[in-house]
Amino acid sequence: MNTDQGRRKFMGTAAGAAAFAIVPRHVLGGPGVVSPSDKITLAYIGVGTQGLRELPSLLALDDIQVVSVCDPSKYAVEYRDWSKDGLLNGMRKALGKPDWRADLDGVIPGGRDVGKDYVEAFYAAKRSDGKFKGCSSYADFRELLDKEKDLNAVKIMTPDHLHGVVSIAAIKKGKHVIMHKPIANRLKEARAVIQTARETGVATHFSPWDSNGSMEQVMAWIRQGAIGALREVHNWSNRPVWPQYAELPADKPPVPEGFDWDLWLGPEADRPYHPNYTHMVFRGWYDFGGGSMADMGQYSLWTVFNALDLGAPESVEPMMTHHCIFNGGVAARVKNDFSFPDACAVRFRFPARGARKALDLVWHDGGMRPPTPEELYSDPEGLPAEGMMFVGDKGKILAGFRVENPQLLSERAKRKPPAEPPARRREREPGRASPGMQQWIAACRGGKQGPGSFVNAGPISDAANLYAVALRARQRLVFDAETVTVTNSAEANRYLAREYRSGWAPESL
Repeated sequence: MNTDQGRRKFMGTAAGAAAFAIVPRHVLGGPGVVSPSDKITLAYIGVGTQGLRELPSLLALDDIQVVSVCDPSKYAVEYRDWSKDGLLNGMRKALGKPDWRADLDGVIPGGRDVGKDYVEAFYAAKRSDGKFKGCSSYADFRELLDKEKDLNAVKIMTPDHLHGVVSIAAIKKGKHVIMHKPIANRLKEARAVIQTARETGVATHFSPWDSNGSMEQVMAWIRQGAIGALREVHNWSNRPVWPQYAELPADKPPVPEGFDWDLWLGPEADRPYHPNYTHMVFRGWYDFGGGSMADMGQYSLWTVFNALDLGAPESVEPMMTHHCIFNGGVAARVKNDFSFPDACAVRFRFPARGARKALDLVWHDGGMRPPTPEELYSDPEGLPAEGMMFVGDKGKILAGFRVENPQLLSERAKRKPPAEPPARRREREPGRASPGMQQWIAACRGGKQGPGSFVNAGPISDAANLYAVALRARQRLVFDAETVTVTNSAEANRYLAREYRSGWAPESL
């Protein structure tokens, strides 16, 4: 701003008020730092294992200052992860301190105390005196948003069921938002997040955009008629790679010290604490997670939705595994409306639009894949464990899970030498933001919204949530996107929304 009057006018808007806050000199320190008025002050909400895994790359950015962390869990207790010491060793490596928090040896890290300690240790390592104190911590995100008056933005790394309420509360306070997937694990709640972001104009960034592949070569072949008219798209994942449960927990272990179970439940119905609901296994429960498609499909399919101009599907049809048990010596099928299946395939039907004919998109998980195409019958490689395939009436395109290394199967079948190994994804330069993060930072400073904004994620968000709705309903559903209604099953409509606990409805935040 060139004048005080212009600056006051800018700061009077919701987006402008969130765009900048002066960071005190004692928070920054050290020569060559970015001007205080250019720092985006950010609160990190959710410092479990995935939150801690992504924290170092954010702390390394000169444009951002993490000033607060938030998590219902205070201590590193009962966390689960993909390995016992991989996360801790990675955090220590980023710090350059192999002995940081020696008390965590043999313990999977997590919780707001660890998060706060890590933020301060990271910033201290950048200062000549090796000292830094300037990160607050909270159990309740609502208290954080009320008390941190100079806060510009938040990054949300909570379990899925909290994404919607946390982001709506932050956006209403004029804060810019970065969020992991999904936008919410209920369709109507996700739409409310997107609408709130649209109305306020705050800068938003949905993290899956950074991992989407390119559809350029695939679309060129489709436009050239190389596979004829596109009929089907298949995307398959080896997820879930976490435990999923066929029965609700029956025992009632004590709540760990320092863990606010009520805050962790947030908008969901009260129930006794159990570790099998929390941390990394939340993904497998309908109440708390979004299943494999919400976990991975938005990384792979958002670019497909954009390129093929897919809106909300007109119908969704599930095919899934189930569990049987003995009940008093009699075999019985578990009536499961609480957890995702071990494996499934869900077919989405999209109507014709413009020059594109109607097509089906099929999501497969749990080791399920489409049938091997005849072009690969004699190929010892067959279909990969994860991948994507575009099926036309005259041919097929096979690609990696995120559309990497696409190939016409008619050409691959003619080759005698083995296919080249898949190209490795380029690693991001240390200390450099991803393109999506750079666009979000620019938007926080008054620039235009980036393509990863929430407002561009409506169709892929609808599909990820309808995946769960169809699995719970266990039948083909017809969906009217305009009225946001399942038209052939009144019962299925209850899965589109959440029954909020008192005080947790978005309008009350």
